[in-house]
Amino acid sequence: MLLTIWRHGEAGRAATDRRRELTDKGFDDVGFGCHQFHAALAARGLPPPDQVLFSPWVRTAQTARVIASAFTHAAIQELAALRPGATAQAVEAALVGMEASAPAPVHVVLVSHQPLVSQLVDHFLGAGNQVPGLPPGGFATLALEVLAPACGTLHFWAVAPEYEVGT
Repeated sequence: MLLTIWRHGEAGRAATDRRRELTDKGFDDVGFGCHQFHAALAARGLPPPDQVLFSPWVRTAQTARVIASAFTHAAIQELAALRPGATAQAVEAALVGMEASAPAPVHVVLVSHQPLVSQLVDHFLGAGNQVPGLPPGGFATLALEVLAPACGTLHFWAVAPEYEVGT
């Protein structure tokens, strides 16, 4: 399975953290990030995402919709395991359940929050510091032979605003 872990775009203020919406810059960054993401996938012969999962908070739903609109064949779905305060183990368990379904997704994008996004990268790669902490709009794409800790390899990562791909 390919797994892209994407932090939501820049968000503004709101009455509650849960209701924070993307700023114009957040929308623009994620939109440009999708363009760069598409190019990075194509350059490596990797498939586009077929599933986009997001936390139940407004800014992640907005980010996921931008990503899904750039990859129109991708299904989009809320996943409670991606909410703030969740654990990498809970996300892993949700992904294992999805992998057992038919047909299993080939490339999943997870849209969530810090510190969970960085914890997920470290969880699946098995070592810290291979990818810098993901700022708003940043993402990392991993290949997972098995959905388990330390079983992933890094394909690339990128952060806003330039989204220059690093490996």
